[in-house]
Parts: sequence; C-alpha cells; structure tokens
Amino acid sequence: MSLNSSALVLFSGGQDSTACLAWALQRYPRVETIGFDYGQRHRVELDCRQVVRRELAAAFPQWAARLGDDHVLDLGLLGQISDTALTDQRAIEMQANGLPNTFVPGRNLLFLAFAAALAYRRGASVLVGGMCETDYSGYPDCRDNTIKAMQLALSLGLAGPMTIETPLMWLDKAQTWALSESLGGSALTALVIEHTHTCYLGERGQRHAWGHGCGECPACRLRAAGFEAWQRSR
Repeated sequence: MSLNSSALVLFSGGQDSTACLAWALQRYPRVETIGFDYGQRHRVELDCRQVVRRELAAAFPQWAARLGDDHVLDLGLLGQISDTALTDQRAIEMQANGLPNTFVPGRNLLFLAFAAALAYRRGASVLVGGMCETDYSGYPDCRDNTIKAMQLALSLGLAGPMTIETPLMWLDKAQTWALSESLGGSALTALVIEHTHTCYLGERGQRHAWGHGCGECPACRLRAAGFEAWQRSR
C-alpha cells in the first residue's frame, strides 16, 4: 500500500473504472471518486456509479473505510460541442479517419484536467483512470503516450507532481476480468457483472452472462469477448 498519497479515481460506473477503483482501494489509504455528466447517451451509468460504490462498501468492509467522497461534475458543454454517436442518437459506425464515431474529441484530456484540479484541492496527488490501448476502440486519448504527456503537463501546470496511474493500460479485457477476480474474488466479479454499466446505448434490461447491455455495440462486444476468453482460460 502507498501510505503517503490519496487517490482520485475517474469512475464512470463501468467495468474498467470499477476494476480501477478496487485496484486503488488496495493501494491507497484514502480514495475518492469523480464522474462526469457530459450529455452522454448512456447516462444511466451515472446512476450505476452510486450502486457500485454502495455495493463495494457493503461487500468489502476493509475498502469501505478507505472510500471517500464522490464528486460529479457537469461538463454539459462537452456534449454541446460534440457530434458523436456517444452524445447523440445515431448509428455507431466507423469514420473515414479510421476512428469509430463514438470518439468524443478531447474527452479524456478534459476529464483528467478537471480531475487534477479537484485532486489538487482535495490534497490528492494520484489520478487513477481506466485508459487502455491493448483492447480498445482505438481512441487516441487512451494511448499511453497521451497519458504520459498529460501527466507531465498537469505536474508542470500545478507546480507539483500529479501522477496518473493506468492499471489497465497493457491488459486485454480478459485480463481485466482476471484482475477484478484477483482483487476481490468471486464477490467482486459478481458485482461487476450485475451492477456496472458498459453499453453505449444505455441498455440495462437485457442480462447476459457478462452483465447488462445490448450485446451489439462495440463496448458490449469487447466486454463479452473478454469475459468469454477469461472463462476459457480459467
């Protein structure tokens, strides 16, 4: 455990950020969470965030003592200037530039900047995010080089070290499932399946072996494929 730092987890209520929250709770004496309302199509995730936090605290008393405040920032302006399938009702498809139209330009950069400003005020020097460039949709603001550059910019701009931890950066989705199990056993796996939200379309009605979702959007397909690969490897 790191005894000298508090951490702020970028927490959407999804599978990846829940794994990151558990990872942080294993390592830091105090962990707070931050979420963003930016007009996302799947804003049901904002409701799931509170359920996941509550269930985590109930299932893992040793983590409950370390779990601090939650913060939700209104970034509606990001939704206003976006023209994407993640912020508007449109079909999800690939664009001419090779990126899916679910890519929200600048989203992670803004998330990290606002998170760093809050962390500074809360006395935290570590940000934890679920960015990954191993098994992902190709978003450039999820790449390791982007995060390293942002860490440098934030540390310079705040005149003090601001570390960005990305525990999933080099893991595929099967390994992310395995990480959750290693952190919290079957109880955490069950929590992830039942309460986290990944589906881009905001579908919560249909229940699969890997959780709730439409089963067809890129986020659901990644989650499902990772779950199946993890199950085969056990």
